[in-house]
Amino acid sequence: MDIASLEHKAIEFARRGDFGADAKNTNEELTRVAPTNQGAWTRLARCCIELGMLDDANAALETVLTLNPQNMIARSLLQESIRREVLATPVEEAAPRSRAKSAKGKRAAAVTGRTGFGRAQFAALGQLAPASALESLGPSVESLLMALNDRPFAPKVVEARNRAGQSGSKLFRRNSFYSGGAGHIYAFQHGGRWEPQINIGISAAPQWERDSLRAGIGFNLTQTGSDPNREAGQERVLQYFENFQQLVSTAWKTLLADWMAANGGFVQLGHKPPATDLMPADGADALVNVRQPADVGWVFCGRWLFFDRPEDAAVLADQAKLVKWTDQAFTDLLPLWTTVYRE
Repeated sequence: MDIASLEHKAIEFARRGDFGADAKNTNEELTRVAPTNQGAWTRLARCCIELGMLDDANAALETVLTLNPQNMIARSLLQESIRREVLATPVEEAAPRSRAKSAKGKRAAAVTGRTGFGRAQFAALGQLAPASALESLGPSVESLLMALNDRPFAPKVVEARNRAGQSGSKLFRRNSFYSGGAGHIYAFQHGGRWEPQINIGISAAPQWERDSLRAGIGFNLTQTGSDPNREAGQERVLQYFENFQQLVSTAWKTLLADWMAANGGFVQLGHKPPATDLMPADGADALVNVRQPADVGWVFCGRWLFFDRPEDAAVLADQAKLVKWTDQAFTDLLPLWTTVYRE
């Protein structure tokens, strides 16, 4: 069958609201003979969504958005595909063998029953408008944050903040994740805008070179935000960062460099991807050598996972493994964070 006949047949399926297997096969054949046909890829994605083939739908939509990043139909379908993928992931209930074991099992199920971050999530983050990306990835991000609240490092952070006169009973509150613009979502501890942050960030390749997730200590050194006392807040975080630099330049320098070398650690300065080209010792030096921190705006040091590395992708896609990985990052860096916070 020629291209024109396939196109006509595919459109007729769509006009009848038929997005079943026959419509899928027709559009799939059309994409093979006309690989730049956006309509064919979009209809194929719709068929895959209706048939529950969400990975295939996401792959088709990525192709459309590569051909035309402004294709609003594809963007809308990608958001719907992500939404269905999240809703389709069950939260298993633990068997009630005993009260203690049941409670532990339910906590584990709540973690393993949620999606992590895979191809679909990073595609949504990179291709959707910031508000839509935040909505699509929100359940996965919030599930991660709530699980981290139950880890041993979390109450230690809360206790340190309480001793300093700051409020809060949980490290992360619900809905405490934010859009950092196109291709970026981040979260930090409750009340931590002007503090050294217990920071998690998720970034997409189109805007940040690689799909990635970070966990570590961050400093937002700008005056951005809705806080009416932004000037005083900036002075406060700049003082924290100066304390951090003093520590890293002396006792912590070798420890931090060794930790980065052993744990996939990198620094991030300003609105740039992680400095993966720097050796760990050079990364520590880069932190110390920031001379105009307010102009740099953002400084981070911590662990990174990159979706283009198969071993990292396996961690990102499995929420239980991701919680364990993130917990280890914050546990390792907690002594440094605590020392900076108390200085």
